[in-house]
Amino acid sequence: MRLLDDKVAIITGGNSGIGKATAKLFAKEGAQVVITGRRQEVLDLAVKEIGHGAVGVCGDVAANDFHQRLADSVGKWFGGVDVYFANAGIIKLEASAAVSEIGYDEHFAVNTRGVFFGVQAISPLIRDGGNIIVTSSLAATKILPQHTLYAGSKAAMAAFARNWAIEFKERRIRVNVLSPGPVETEILTKLGIAEADRPGFEAHMADLIPAGRMGRPEELAEAALFLAAKGTFVNGVELIVDGGMSLA
Repeated sequence: MRLLDDKVAIITGGNSGIGKATAKLFAKEGAQVVITGRRQEVLDLAVKEIGHGAVGVCGDVAANDFHQRLADSVGKWFGGVDVYFANAGIIKLEASAAVSEIGYDEHFAVNTRGVFFGVQAISPLIRDGGNIIVTSSLAATKILPQHTLYAGSKAAMAAFARNWAIEFKERRIRVNVLSPGPVETEILTKLGIAEADRPGFEAHMADLIPAGRMGRPEELAEAALFLAAKGTFVNGVELIVDGGMSLA
């Protein structure tokens, strides 16, 4: 029997990076996967790549009405949810002096408010004994250059998870945080790192990570699978998956 047979999993930001790798793994393990993303064409391609009957719902987690629309759709289609992985996020690296009000609001709208109101809307659908995973970042606990705004928007995840773990205890819903270190995803391009500069950037990061390399999305997906299906006595924790970078 597969680990997620007969389970329904929602993964926000499941059209790329860690989210898509997790969606693939969850689907392979038997889950009915629902992914979200902001760009319909990218979402459609991801759904096709994931296969196994995956479903995509296009929308922006920064918009509160999106979460209720997602909840209504999933409730109608599947009746309930077993795993909610609040993974969607954005990052723009800037010194604090360069941060605009628009940039500040955008980070907190997606990375913080989007997680909170997503859980608020989806939690009534989560079946007793289900679980919630929220994506934070190593940056929330380790000081990294130009990460102040991003780190602040992600630091709330640990507090959310601990409080939700108690709030949902009567329903036996586990809530945990997945905190990646540097991972080889499309976000490197969004950070402005050109393809020609990738080898040098990755070599620099490898020097900072005891494992000697950056992480792969599939490795974070395995960690998410552990929290979703294997770590049945793990609740209210932050799992840092960073190759040991937090120790350096």
